[in-house]
Amino acid sequence: MKFKKVLIANRGEIAVRVVRSCKELNIATVSVHSTADESSLHVKLADESVCIGPAKSSQSYLNIPAILSAAEITEADAVHPGFGFLSENREFAKMCEKWGITFIGPNLEAIEQMGDKILSKKIAEKAGLPVLKPILVNTRTDDQITNDAKTMGFPVLVKASAGGGGRGMKRVDDIDDLIPTIRRLKTEALAGFGDDTLFIEKYIVNPRHVEVQILGDKHGNVIHLGERDCTIQRRFQKLIEESPCPVISDQKRNEVCEAAVNLAKHVNYDSVGTVEFLYDQDEDKFYFMEMNTRIQVEHPVTEERTGLDLISWQIRVAQGEKLTIKQKDVSFRGHTMECRINAEDPETSLPSPGQIDHYHRPAGIGVRIDDFIYSGYKVPPFYDSMLAKIIVSAPTRNECLARMNRALNEMVIEGIKTNKKLHLSIINHPDFVGNNYATHFLATKFK
Repeated sequence: MKFKKVLIANRGEIAVRVVRSCKELNIATVSVHSTADESSLHVKLADESVCIGPAKSSQSYLNIPAILSAAEITEADAVHPGFGFLSENREFAKMCEKWGITFIGPNLEAIEQMGDKILSKKIAEKAGLPVLKPILVNTRTDDQITNDAKTMGFPVLVKASAGGGGRGMKRVDDIDDLIPTIRRLKTEALAGFGDDTLFIEKYIVNPRHVEVQILGDKHGNVIHLGERDCTIQRRFQKLIEESPCPVISDQKRNEVCEAAVNLAKHVNYDSVGTVEFLYDQDEDKFYFMEMNTRIQVEHPVTEERTGLDLISWQIRVAQGEKLTIKQKDVSFRGHTMECRINAEDPETSLPSPGQIDHYHRPAGIGVRIDDFIYSGYKVPPFYDSMLAKIIVSAPTRNECLARMNRALNEMVIEGIKTNKKLHLSIINHPDFVGNNYATHFLATKFK
């Protein structure tokens, strides 16, 4: 099976990224857009474009009937969901199948198994992965929850089973705050995900966030493409990612990558995906967190380190192609790091939409920019604030940091506020340079 035309059910830099890979595979593209995104770069680059609704996401990028209608009228035979929006939505994948359109992602069963954070932990445990055993909230009384959490020990993390991308999580340090936090998060989870199922797990005090990129096909082949360290986060949202993780041994690296492959094989995974772990630096132990059944924002880190086009492989395995790469064929080069550039006020961290008067992209050896903006582009206020990703590669981490410094200083975005200065402050902080940090780095060092 060879796709003739792919509809990209997303926006921003990931939509641009998919358009480019499709063109290199000689596949025609259709971009969908809201009324607010008519002038976006992904619309300009695609072969065709269809407006699917007003600015509000629920009426456009989350509007399944509108997206499938766009696929039908343009005769697209496949849909690429990107990340976010409908990328892990089981109903959307089912509807694509019903309409005879290929969903470029894993099989439905894998989405259903791994999309439920409680079920995925049970499956991971069966596959032999270490897990932080959860306390199920919805099946217990307030007294039972309090007693179980007391036994587990504070701090704890309350999580929405249907959450993702850093949303639907709250840390609780005191027992008196537990039940009020649960009640608030239930309301938020129901409104944001349509599911108020919550669970509690032990909060690791000094963790790194490490994830493994996996790639599988429909013929039972699964390989890993190394790990990424995503520890630098703000309110559980990743800001900086790098590979390799600079604080784990080669033995631990092999163990966690093998564990990710075992889990993927256990659920017959047949696309790109990411298995996420918490690494307890004090105990030198990994714990399975969740699996993302989609391409990740930080996938360019792996692409630059391995030389492989993950979007291209995601499309190729969706067409039924066999992996031509075996594990022994995967080679890793030097060190790679990514900074996410957001349109936000550096003082308040609030979004800063508006017109970009001037934009200059950094360049030079070892520098890659994934973006969708240009001089004169008006950043809409309705969506995620990410504008671009700077990805740099170098032989060593120190050289990588020097290159990222140069690239960040070279980038110019005028007319709106961005978080560029925050990135510069982070990568020059002595604890970051010295690898002496955990997931609470920003909360403690940049109050």
